[in-house]
Amino acid sequence: MTSTIVFDPMIPAVLLGVVALLSLAAVVLAVARGLQGWALRGAALMVILAALTGPSVQHEDRARLSDIVLMLEDVSASQKLGDRAVQTKTAADTLAAQIQARENTELRRIPVKDGIGDAGTQLMTALSDALAEEPRSRIAGILAFSDGRIHDADLPVDLPAPMHLLMSGKKSDWDRRLSIRNAPAFAIIGEPITLTLRIDDLGNPPENTVLTPLEISIDGDPAQTFRVPVGQDLELPVTLPHGGRNVIRFSLPEAAGELTDRNNAALIQINGVRDRLRVLLVSGEPHQGGRTWRNLLKSDSSVDLVHFTILRPPEKQDGVPVDELSLIAFPTRELFMEKIEDFDLIIFDRYKRRGILPALYLENVANYVRNGGAVLVAAGADFASADSLYRSPLGEVLPATPTARVIEEPYLPRVSDLGQRHPVTANLPGKGDWGRWLRQIEVSEPQGNVVMTGQDDRPLLILNRVKEGRVALLASDHAWLWSRGYEGGGPQLELLRRLAHWMMKEPELEEEALTANAEGQTMRIVRRTLADEIPSVTITTPDGSTTELTLSQTSEGVFEGTFEGPEIGLYRLENGDQKSIIGLGPAAPREFVETIASAEVVKPILSAMRGGVARLEEGVPRLRDVRLGRPAAGRGWVGLTPRNAYETRDIRQTPLLPAWLVLLLTAALIVAAWVREGRRS
Repeated sequence: MTSTIVFDPMIPAVLLGVVALLSLAAVVLAVARGLQGWALRGAALMVILAALTGPSVQHEDRARLSDIVLMLEDVSASQKLGDRAVQTKTAADTLAAQIQARENTELRRIPVKDGIGDAGTQLMTALSDALAEEPRSRIAGILAFSDGRIHDADLPVDLPAPMHLLMSGKKSDWDRRLSIRNAPAFAIIGEPITLTLRIDDLGNPPENTVLTPLEISIDGDPAQTFRVPVGQDLELPVTLPHGGRNVIRFSLPEAAGELTDRNNAALIQINGVRDRLRVLLVSGEPHQGGRTWRNLLKSDSSVDLVHFTILRPPEKQDGVPVDELSLIAFPTRELFMEKIEDFDLIIFDRYKRRGILPALYLENVANYVRNGGAVLVAAGADFASADSLYRSPLGEVLPATPTARVIEEPYLPRVSDLGQRHPVTANLPGKGDWGRWLRQIEVSEPQGNVVMTGQDDRPLLILNRVKEGRVALLASDHAWLWSRGYEGGGPQLELLRRLAHWMMKEPELEEEALTANAEGQTMRIVRRTLADEIPSVTITTPDGSTTELTLSQTSEGVFEGTFEGPEIGLYRLENGDQKSIIGLGPAAPREFVETIASAEVVKPILSAMRGGVARLEEGVPRLRDVRLGRPAAGRGWVGLTPRNAYETRDIRQTPLLPAWLVLLLTAALIVAAWVREGRRS
């Protein structure tokens, strides 16, 4: 029970001041006139003024509230290094027992885990959340058990009491770290790019460490080892071997005595893209769709096109000198013999044998396909004649045999059942509601994949692989009808674009492919195939264990599934004859970028309430009571500030000048003044 005098004026303070001034003036006037009762009159006025202030005695029934100590325990990944976890738990348990033994004190133990994704240690966020749940007036102190490597130190938190860092780790700790300074997301295939790497020894490393082995592996292939210097930026030239995702892994062997090898490896994933696609287009007899391929390829800024058209057959005899048949001499030998390997794709559009390209040149084109090149034949009526390209050395790699029959009847091109699953023809715009074509070359004995059919389900578009290369046959020269809008037209541009890019081995158009995309620790696995069913995907984790994952069909020829990776690192995927690799997690996990314990980041936060840092390696500090605003830490001790908070249960007020007493005192004083002044008179 506590008692205090409180005032509750009956009139506004300004008006009360005016009354006080008038009362003083009345007393002064009484003195000036020589009235003997001026003192009694003044006393009466003082009683009235005191009554107007409303004095009363307030009695409070208070209950004392306990102090609260917040204990933040960092259990993030970096706290698992060395014996930090043991240090932290031992010290936390010791101080927790001391706090719980204190009179009128409560303890809140708050674990601080790794942040979502790669956010690192979010200690200040955890502290802010804890302060939001507790009365600030009861917080007597904040004890943070951590290695000091927190990653949200810039979060503004208004501390209500001193905060102390009880730092784990040892002064003798050291660690070797591999970091990648720059790594582009995209690079041009076949052109070198420069990656900047750095190897640093942190803390107190052994002396005379100058060189260390560095292992480099691309797409999971056996690693190559190099000896590189420590403490220097390394400029490493890298040339991507293929298009699509290239996964490059750098790693260091674990050195004796270092804290961890978790930062000894780094993964980077670079998408390989082609700078320019070189295409050779050979057009034969002019026709209405002769510009179809040229317009398509010229519209793509990433394509370098070399095009020549045979406008005048050799057998035409009109007396024109040979050296005047063209503006320049076309370099056929240079193109088809010396520089043929420079092209990504060769297209023959309605071309037939006329003696312009000798059999040796066409034999070289066939070898170009076998060695990894690509040839597309857009067949016209001449493909069914005796001068057909099929009857040249190139016929050995073509995917079908002409029957010598040309079908001159309208028909609707359709995507075959197999074509519904092939990336070249799957989901073409219009869904089959297209215009008709008017000519088809009949072919037999198709090899490879028939993805489109024409008259009476005869093969129309055939795709095939020949050793390392690819070849396609379009058994019609009427694709241009779609671009002209005949009977509504069709997706001619999209079909030919996909066809050309499939032949140039663009990864997104591969019919048999196993790919994966990562988001955090979750990977989305996509399997494209021409088969109706696929086996489970075998996933090999970084530690060498394997997991089987069953994929679900999401569309024709596409199977998908998701997998949550248990750890950061390189994962290998295998499904049938398809293999792929993917890296999960950042190139350098945030928790392992800086592993040596340090209080530098936390000191500005602690200084706000004069808190301090205590190394657990030197022993568990003592607890001491300090007043708020005084230094709260010293050698071997940290301070708590008792708050003496209380809860008011009941309040009672007793007036010091009740109305009857005011009336009695005022009347008595006025009468006494009147009597005294009356006797004198």
